[in-house]
Amino acid sequence: MTDSLLVLNAGSSSIKFAVFSADDAPRPLARGQVSGIGVTAKLDARQADGTALDLGGGSTEIPDHAAALSLLLDRLTDAGLTDHLVAAGHRVVHGGTSFAAPVIVTDATLEALASLIPLAPLHQPHNVAAIRALKSRLPSLPQVACFDTAFHAAQPPEAARFALPLEFWERGLRRYGFHGLSYEAVVARYPAVVGEALPPRTIVCHLGNGASLCAVKDGRSIATTMGFSTLDGLIMGTRGGDMDPGLLLHLMREEGYDRAALESLLYYRAGLLGLSGLSPDMRVLLVSDAPEARAAVAQYCYRIARHVGSLAAALEGVDALIFTAGIGENASPVRERVCRAAAWLGVELDEAANRAGGPRLSTASSRVATWVIPTDEEMVIARHCRSVLGRG
Repeated sequence: MTDSLLVLNAGSSSIKFAVFSADDAPRPLARGQVSGIGVTAKLDARQADGTALDLGGGSTEIPDHAAALSLLLDRLTDAGLTDHLVAAGHRVVHGGTSFAAPVIVTDATLEALASLIPLAPLHQPHNVAAIRALKSRLPSLPQVACFDTAFHAAQPPEAARFALPLEFWERGLRRYGFHGLSYEAVVARYPAVVGEALPPRTIVCHLGNGASLCAVKDGRSIATTMGFSTLDGLIMGTRGGDMDPGLLLHLMREEGYDRAALESLLYYRAGLLGLSGLSPDMRVLLVSDAPEARAAVAQYCYRIARHVGSLAAALEGVDALIFTAGIGENASPVRERVCRAAAWLGVELDEAANRAGGPRLSTASSRVATWVIPTDEEMVIARHCRSVLGRG
């Protein structure tokens, strides 16, 4: 049996996973996730051809990520998918100023990643917990950390620095940007989908439960909508995006909000959920007749369109516009609204192609080629594992 790589993406209540071959061109062998960690968890998996993979799934009580990972490894082992495991790769949300490329995890690295938890308090703890749990289970297995911030690490100071005294910049308080593994995946996949090289000025729209845009010039990130944290920029499922800091000061000063109350509001009660009062799920809102749902969708698309204009200015023009991630790949009404609002840039939408899901969404005469390109963060992590371990 071929050597294999395990890829883990630990979220707040789930662990997404994939198993790849470790050969020259990694091939997916299985994908899935453990969801509902902390309540009633469920394990789902599929083989490379999309057929369900029986890992003895079903609902069970799993109190934490360590228990979820233990269950996952037990089931993968029973299925023979870890017999020749040579490494594991992890999505780590924050690399701070120290990590601008994938690294093999050592004890010192793990401590450094843990020290970054204050910069990503709702994501980094789970990334670190997954690494520690796997280290406890398989102490000799090499682990590789791959960072969501790395793709944006070379942004120029004018894009990354806040208008604060220099001491704040020197302490690492800057615009980091996130979803970098997704942007890296789309940039790498573009030639295979389109049949030609990535254009020099491209805007990628990563629209999922978390959402951001990235201005990509000559294959490199030069600006993005997320900043110091994953709260910035676009409206998301439960995060509100751009927010006047004066509003937050007002809530603290006049309405008695403390840190915990603000964190709960900004991470869990804002965004599409806050606007609609119904759901953070775009699929639910698009089929709802409630005026609040329609208004939430309209504001979501409006904010994307405004930021597309901002990134077009950063790029000094746009050659291509790409949609990816759950909403970007599947919600044609959202793509239509954004493309209509971007008509001034030269986007001409092919309505039939958009309804069909692309991959090309624009007409032949459109000055800005517009596409749907599915992201694959797990594949990017698998490739980084091979490279870091000297296999690629």
